[in-house]
This record gives sequence, C-alpha cells and structure tokens, in this order.
Amino acid sequence: MSRRKFMLHYFGEEFDEVNGAGADMDDNTRNPKEKEEAKDNVVKLIKVVQATSEKFKSKEIVKALTGKVNALIASHKTDEKDIFGIGSDRDKNYWMALIRQILVAGLLKKEIEQYGILHVTEKGEAFLKNPVSFMMTKDHVYNKANDAAIVSASKGGVVDEKLLKQLKDLRKTQAKKLDVPPFVVFQDPSLEDMALKYPISMDEMVNINGVGEGKAKKYGRPFLEFISAYVEENEIIRPEDLVVKSTGANSGLKLYIIQNVDRKLPLPDIASSKGLEIPELIKEMEQIVYSGTKLNLGYWIDEVLDEDQQEEIHEYFLEAETDDVEEALKEFDGEYEDEELRLYRLKFISEVAN
Repeated sequence: MSRRKFMLHYFGEEFDEVNGAGADMDDNTRNPKEKEEAKDNVVKLIKVVQATSEKFKSKEIVKALTGKVNALIASHKTDEKDIFGIGSDRDKNYWMALIRQILVAGLLKKEIEQYGILHVTEKGEAFLKNPVSFMMTKDHVYNKANDAAIVSASKGGVVDEKLLKQLKDLRKTQAKKLDVPPFVVFQDPSLEDMALKYPISMDEMVNINGVGEGKAKKYGRPFLEFISAYVEENEIIRPEDLVVKSTGANSGLKLYIIQNVDRKLPLPDIASSKGLEIPELIKEMEQIVYSGTKLNLGYWIDEVLDEDQQEEIHEYFLEAETDDVEEALKEFDGEYEDEELRLYRLKFISEVAN
C-alpha cells in the first residue's frame, strides 16, 4: 500500500485520499504491487479476534488462524474453539500481511496501553455484518535463500576447504578456552571468507565479512598467526585486493539503528522510519552485531519474550554447536517464531561475544 499512508497511520494520522499532497512521490504508489481478493479472509480474521475475546496480539491471532498452539493459546483454551485453524490454508506471512493492511483500513486497532493487543473497531463490526470486496496487496516474501548471506559478499574465488577445516578446529579450541560456543568466536561465513582471502594482518581481518574491529581484536590474533603460517607453508598467492566494507548510505543506516536502539525506541518505529520491514531491520542488526558491535536489545526482548522464555533460549544457545535458527526452530518445535529466535540470538551474541 502507500508507504506514506501506512506511516501516517502508524503515528495516529490519516492520509487525505483526495487532497493529500505528494501521493505520486510515494515509491509504492508509483510501483503498485499485485493484489488479490481477501474479503472472506478478512471475515475469518475479524471473527477470530472476536472469538478470542480481544485478548491476543497479532502473533497469537495468526497462530489461532493457522491452528498452531503455544502456551498462551493453550491457557485460554483457544485450540478448543470452532475458529481454531480456520485459516490453515494460508501461512503466517499471509495473515500477518493481512492484519497490517486491515489495521490501516481501520477494521482493527491496536491497544496502546497493552502493546499490540488487537481490537475490532465499529468499522470492522460493520464489515462483518455486510462484507464487501477487500483487495489485499500481496506481501513481499523473505526466504531462506535471501537471508542466508547475512554477512557474505560476492566471491571471486574458491574457498580453501583444507584451510577452512583447520580454521573450524582452531575455532573449537579457542571456544573451549574461553568457555563459549564456537559460533561466538566467529561464524561460518567469516571462516569461509578467511579461507578465501587469507588475511594475515589486523587491517585485513577487519575487512573479513562479519568481523569488525572489536571482534578482530578480541578473537583475531590466533587466526591471523595460523593463516600466516599456512600461507607461508603452502606458498599461497593471496588475493591482492581485499574487499572493503561498504560505507556511505549503508554505514549511515547502521549508525541510525545503533543510536536509536541505544535510545530504546521500539523496533517497529526504527524500521518504519527507514521504510523497512522487521525482517529487513533484523538483517541489518545482524550485520552490526556479527561485526563485533554490541546492541543493547534487552529492552525490546522483554517486550516479546518473558523471563522464562529468555532463560530457555539462552540455555539453548549456550549449549548449541551452531547458531543456525533453522536448527533452533526444530529444537523448540514451533514454540517460538523465527523473528523471536533471531532477535534473542542478537542479544546473546551482543552479551556473550561482543
């Protein structure tokens, strides 16, 4: 939908459809996305909000629609209601997108005092009594293929598999000395980049993907010494030009995120102000944290996870051999959302590694 309209709605204002100036300057308006009829699904969504006594946030409403159970759903016996699973023909991303769009349309509203609780408006009740066409804009899909290369760059060569294996062994040794999980020292994409570029100085290590100045100083020395010896022993001809991290607009965005996290602004506010979706914001924060900069995300984690949940996830990452969220999702068997685990992983890396 119109980005301007969405942002005005977020801050409690309405866009004047008739006289609103500058609509043609909106990138989403200039490049409209495909739409589909969603009248019946809007009805399902409103019914679920009503049937759950307007006590749930978006996440639990989507779980009720798709037939997924968590502790909150079970405690309210929502899984025993007729509406449970009535939207299971669609995935959670679809329902989240629809919730965002009908919030802007005014059929639902969020409770200000209880962050995120959904309520049906008079307009929503009228829609339920007399449903009309609702053309939903298809949402952008973020998939694993797009997210996998969090800190990787285009590679012009081939990774030295022999060196990579030895670096992983070195990482395990260093992690054991420091009593931390191996991924806290360096993540796999960073080791792969080392096995491609053969850094032998601190300046070169800083330019390895996912390694910032702080992490390079904290963990880099043993790796530099090992790679230097490996290069000499095997008479390796190293790449002449190491890839330098991006600056300019990208660095400006990262600085903006760091400053506003320090100010403890809600993450949706930070994302909206830069025209980002939450998954995009998390990707940016991952680049920041994996490069060695600490983000104090505890204030926001407290909003989305209670103390027991945080302790459970913390224990998992403390014992895990890998920080792969896919593995964590399997371990918790749907108890947590992808975004919740990725956010807590950022908190964990910030506190334990950075």
